Amino acid sequence: MNVKDLSPSTAISAWPDVDSLYRRFAELVRQPMRPLRKESMAKVMRYFDERCAGSKRLAEAARHVIPGGVQHNLAFNHPFPLAMRQAEGAYLTDVDDNRYIDFLQAGGPTLLGSNHAAVRAKVNEVLDSCGPVTGLLHEYEVKLAQLVCQTMPGVEMLRLLGSGTEAVMGAVRLARAYTKRKWIIKIGGAYHGWSDQLVYGMRLPGTGRMEATGIPRGSTAYTQECPPNDLDALRRKLQLNRLRGGTAAVLLEPLGPESGTRPVHLQYNQQVRALCDEFGALLIFDEVVTGFRVGPGGAQAYFNVMPDITVLGKCLAGGYPMAGAIGGRRDVMLLLAGGIGSTAKRAFVGGTLSANPLSCVAGYHALKEVIDTDAAGKAGRAGDRLRKGLEQIIERRGLPYVAYNMGSIVHLQTSGVLLLDTGNLYKLWRVKDEAKARKHMMEEMGAAYSAHGLITLAGSRIYTSLADTDAVIDDALNRFDDVFKLV
Repeated sequence: MNVKDLSPSTAISAWPDVDSLYRRFAELVRQPMRPLRKESMAKVMRYFDERCAGSKRLAEAARHVIPGGVQHNLAFNHPFPLAMRQAEGAYLTDVDDNRYIDFLQAGGPTLLGSNHAAVRAKVNEVLDSCGPVTGLLHEYEVKLAQLVCQTMPGVEMLRLLGSGTEAVMGAVRLARAYTKRKWIIKIGGAYHGWSDQLVYGMRLPGTGRMEATGIPRGSTAYTQECPPNDLDALRRKLQLNRLRGGTAAVLLEPLGPESGTRPVHLQYNQQVRALCDEFGALLIFDEVVTGFRVGPGGAQAYFNVMPDITVLGKCLAGGYPMAGAIGGRRDVMLLLAGGIGSTAKRAFVGGTLSANPLSCVAGYHALKEVIDTDAAGKAGRAGDRLRKGLEQIIERRGLPYVAYNMGSIVHLQTSGVLLLDTGNLYKLWRVKDEAKARKHMMEEMGAAYSAHGLITLAGSRIYTSLADTDAVIDDALNRFDDVFKLV
C-alpha cells in the first residue's frame, strides 16, 4: 500500500471529553424534561398556521399519495413537512417565502453549502455534452476514484454505487467473501442504512430487531451488536464467534453511533483495529457522514486508523444523487471486479446508474473545492463557534441541555430521548412511555427552531458548512436564545 499522510485533520479542533459528556447525558435523562411552556408552544404552532400555508397544502396532498406524507425521514418535521423552493449557501427558502438558516444541509452532504455555484457549473457542462447517464465508462468516474484514493489513507481502489445503504450492503458481502466467514458485529445504535441484515440495533443500542418489521429472522441471524466503548463485550463476541467459524467484520461509525450521538473515546477506533487484527476480522468504517466532512482523509486520517473497507456516501457526490461507494485495500477490493460472465470468484454488486457522469462530475469538483477551500476546516470552526455559543446560552439560562461537536457535526441534546438506557429490550420496554414523551419534546423543539428560522436534523443535530460565516452563526445563536427563553 502506498504511504499516505495520516496527520490529524484540522476539521476537528479538539476531541470532546467523552467521560464528562456521558455524565451530563445521565444527568439530562435523570431529571424531568424541560420542554417549551404550553403557551409558548401554542405561539410556535401559530407560525405554521399563519406563515406556512403553502407547505401545509403540499403536505396534505402528499399524505394522499405518499405513505406518511414524506419520501424519506429527513423530510419529517413537526407539525408537517416544510416544502422548499430554493436552497443556496447557508439558507433555505420555503414555498411561502420564509427563509431559514440551513443546518440540515441535506442531511450532511453539502459541506460547501447548498447548490454550490462552481460545482453546479461543472455539472451543467457535462449535462450539456453527454447527459446524466450513458451506461458506459466516463472520464469523471476515473477522476473521482483517483482523487478519493489520493486523499483517503485506507482506500487503494474504489467501487461506486448508488447510496450509502447500497455501499454498506456491498461492504458486508465483500467482507464475507474475502474472509469466508459469516458473522458481522456492528456497534449498537449506529445507522448503516435500511438493508435487511442491518436493520438491527438501530439508533438505540440493545434494541436488536425492534425495527425489523417485515424482515425474516434469518436475514439478521448473523448480525450482532456491541455497546459503544465496551471493548470487553466486543472481545467476548469475537471469542465466541471464533468457536463457530469466525467474524467476517466489525462495522462501526468512527465518531460513535449516529454521527457521535453516543461518542466514542479517542483511542477506541485504534483499540477496535487491534482486536480485529487479533481475531482476523476485517474492520469496516462507515464514513457516509464523516468522509469528507471530518476532512479530505475522513475520520480514518483524523484517528490515524486504517480500516480494511471504507463505506462512503453523502459528501461523495457533493449533494447530488447516487452518492455511494466502497473503498479499501487492493487485495480485498479486487473481489468486486465487474464484468459479465466472469468465472472468477467475486462478491457481486451492481447498479445501472452507479458511477453516472452527473454524480461523478459533481463528486470530483465538490471534493476538489473542499480541498482547495479548506471547507472541512472552515465548517469545523463554524461548528466550534456554534457549540461554544450554545453552551453559553444553556449555562446562562440554567438549562440541563448538552451541546458538543466534532468539527462541523454539532449535537444539541435537549430531550435526551436518544440517550436513554436501553441496554436490552427489557430496559427499553420499561422506559417506552418516557421515550415517547421525550421524542415528542424533541419534535416540538425542532418545530420551535423552524418557527425561529432554523432548520436542523430532528431538532438534535446540526451540520455546519463552508457557507456558515461568523455572521451566520451569530444570527443563529440569537435565534436559539429566543427559543430557549420559551422553556
